[in-house]
Amino acid sequence: MKHQDYIKDNKAFVFELDDVLYPAKDYWLQVYYLFAQFIEYGEQIDANGIIRFMEEAYRLEGRAGIFEKTAAQFQLPEKYHINFNLLQENARLPLRLLLFAPVLKFIQAIQDAGKPVFLLVEGKPAEQLNKIRQMEWNGLERYLKVYFVEEMDQGYQGGIEKICAENDLQKEDLLIVGKPKDAADLAYFNTLRFVTNNNLSVT
Repeated sequence: MKHQDYIKDNKAFVFELDDVLYPAKDYWLQVYYLFAQFIEYGEQIDANGIIRFMEEAYRLEGRAGIFEKTAAQFQLPEKYHINFNLLQENARLPLRLLLFAPVLKFIQAIQDAGKPVFLLVEGKPAEQLNKIRQMEWNGLERYLKVYFVEEMDQGYQGGIEKICAENDLQKEDLLIVGKPKDAADLAYFNTLRFVTNNNLSVT
């Protein structure tokens, strides 16, 4: 389906954030770069070695336990765990985060059609807002309204309901663009107009 068809058939659009609008690794690898620079200054350990280790750990095993693995590898004091956690939420990135080109094109077309775009964001609100503020929106940020799943009593479903209630919409009016869902979540998502970002054709 072309993006004109999606826009014609739906009144409003809801996007998830990580690995939907942009590659999440672009954020985390910059966080690890900044952390390595901080450790080099504080402990006189070569930052390049730390960066290589963290990038490889992330590539192979993801974010889980990455501080503990790095601390063990380089014998870092536990006191740096606090700095690492703060950096994840407050990092000022060297480079802005770029949206996937097809998604940017799609959102621009939605805005040109005068239809609303919402972000429904999972994860810690402070951390996710930090990402959003450092994305290159090409002026589209003025047209976005952000909702955080963590602030909803009923989680993701509560977020959809709040979007509808505050914007005079029904859930049937929405197209939701997100990541593939686990089997446990499919019953709910099958009640929505939902498309995964990797199946979203915007040609």
